[in-house]
Amino acid sequence: MAIAPELEKRIGRGVDLVAQGFAIAGGLVLVGMAGVTAASVTGRALSGFGLSNVTGDFELVQLGCAVAVFWFLPLCQMRRANVTVDLVSERFGPRGHAVLGMMGNLALLLCSVVIARQLARGFGEKFPHGSPAFRDALGLGAPPFFPETTYELQLPIWIPYGLALLGAVWLTVVCAFTVWRSLNWVLAGQEPRAT
Repeated sequence: MAIAPELEKRIGRGVDLVAQGFAIAGGLVLVGMAGVTAASVTGRALSGFGLSNVTGDFELVQLGCAVAVFWFLPLCQMRRANVTVDLVSERFGPRGHAVLGMMGNLALLLCSVVIARQLARGFGEKFPHGSPAFRDALGLGAPPFFPETTYELQLPIWIPYGLALLGAVWLTVVCAFTVWRSLNWVLAGQEPRAT
């Protein structure tokens, strides 16, 4: 007995597709960061020929990697690719193993809600735009007195916060879906075999 198994499969395909999109975008960001790093190192190595490092390379890599991590997490959770230790859980049998998996998904759902909430607060503190009514409607609070930027390139900090927040919100959606999916596995008495 499962809770809306056909609906779960249809929604699961859509959730997985969006998670794949985030992961692909995160991969492209990392490829860009690798390109910045390679160009910067090459420029330093060839400084005798008039080249130099990429200005603000460390800022770009730092911000890009932070965004990419949040964009990879939803697919990792959707595909059950998180690190688990099954030595103990296998001893509880198939249903016990499924119950422990569901408890892990519930814990991750709680963590993802906290992370998304804190990123939303941070975004609100960094985002300098919007009327008071707009900011109140979104729960952004008062705008910052001085909009924060990176030191060297003067990039607005609210942009990577907002991009990371998108990934964190989608992670929360994925975690809610995986709780539903794992509940169905508990009701079925076991998790499906990995393919």
